[in-house]
Amino acid sequence: VITASWPLSTEMKARLRANDSAALSSSIYIVARKIEREEIGFYNDVKEELKQYLNVKLDKLWSEGIGGADFFIAAIGSAIEVFGKYKKVMDVEGNIIRANKLLEDVREIVVNYSIKQILHNGFSGEISLLTKYYILYRFNFGEARTMFDEAKKLASSLGLDLANEWNKHGFIQKEGSYIRVLGPEKREAELKEKKFGSNTELIDVLHYCLILWSKGRTKGILDLLSETGYGKKELFYRVGQAISETLSNESKEKKLLDGFLAGKEKLKKEVVPATIQEELKF
Repeated sequence: VITASWPLSTEMKARLRANDSAALSSSIYIVARKIEREEIGFYNDVKEELKQYLNVKLDKLWSEGIGGADFFIAAIGSAIEVFGKYKKVMDVEGNIIRANKLLEDVREIVVNYSIKQILHNGFSGEISLLTKYYILYRFNFGEARTMFDEAKKLASSLGLDLANEWNKHGFIQKEGSYIRVLGPEKREAELKEKKFGSNTELIDVLHYCLILWSKGRTKGILDLLSETGYGKKELFYRVGQAISETLSNESKEKKLLDGFLAGKEKLKKEVVPATIQEELKF
């Protein structure tokens, strides 16, 4: 069995290495010990055992302030304690379940747990991978850039290929050996050219709303929220609130978020669903 343990945990905000870059400062120690293994574990049973065991472990890690890639690696170590008890894991049809499938299950459990905690018990399954990455990056690194390896570990934990995302008219920017996640103020030119619709990334819609709000363009915000379908969704505003809570009081992005969210109830009432908006044109 492989388990992971740490020296004294620290608050994530204290783990910033410099004003403009961030890195996780904890060290991970791997401890291995031999155990007697059972011949076969059935996949459905093992998956349920993983959920129950990991939820307890993740609560402990979260309360200790462990975050970022450390959090995911610790979860994998804990998960191996479960499926490592079996020489084979099989489904009901007798097919062997490989370790990569079990690790995908672990990743899903951990991502959903993290997002649920950050969003205060809400909506993880409804959020795309890119928006999840934005939330988790802000939670772990704030607005600082971070070393590519750290950013890649976080992306891999989500099942996201970072190399396919950076510098492609999105919020992920590669700067040499660093990755930076751009806020709305750095994306104005890009988002002005974007075609918005019902399939648009939540984080892109949120960022453009903040840009429009900063210019006092209320009608533009209402039209955007109508076109994308986010206007009446609590999820949309909950994501914005969660991001705000990860940022310092001096952050321009936080100030934009707090200002925009102060009027959310009014926006919810005034936004017209796209289907009704189309009907009103005729």
